[in-house]
Amino acid sequence: MWQGAAAPALEIAVVELTRGTFAARGTAIRATPEPCTISYRLETSDRFVTAALSVSAWGTDWSRSLELRRDPGGAWSSSLGSSLPDLDGALDCAIAYCCLTSTMPVLRHGLHGRVGSVDLLVAWVSLPDLRVRSVRQRYTHLARAGGGAVVRSERNESTRHAADVEFDADGFVMDYPGLGRRVR
Repeated sequence: MWQGAAAPALEIAVVELTRGTFAARGTAIRATPEPCTISYRLETSDRFVTAALSVSAWGTDWSRSLELRRDPGGAWSSSLGSSLPDLDGALDCAIAYCCLTSTMPVLRHGLHGRVGSVDLLVAWVSLPDLRVRSVRQRYTHLARAGGGAVVRSERNESTRHAADVEFDADGFVMDYPGLGRRVR
């Protein structure tokens, strides 16, 4: 469970972790950028590569949903059956304002336990509109911290974003400055 760092927000997730894969379901309630609630289900294949993501969001007088799938060959598609070639090469998904989705690349590359850096293409889901676009991200191990590590997360897009994120020894976010801090 993560509590929002700035505006009122709370995210809770249940994760089943087994030999290089995980399945998670979670809910987040956010006051900004617009008051909304989201629910998500995330499944990974071997080495924590995203296999499927379902997201539902709702607020005052609106609701929307999104389903993404990544086939074993790396092709992404949406629930409408349309292919998403801009996401080819992406192994991960990320949901805006979601602490959990930073876990997959850190686990896959062991950055919570070793020095290194990795550049990634990510299927980025924005909130509250649930638009999907490809985004380049870099994760860099900066230091050991409390059995885990501090890893810099950088997103290269029109508005550059960087945060020094603290992960526990299992690769889950403890503190994501400006986003959330784990409370349980």
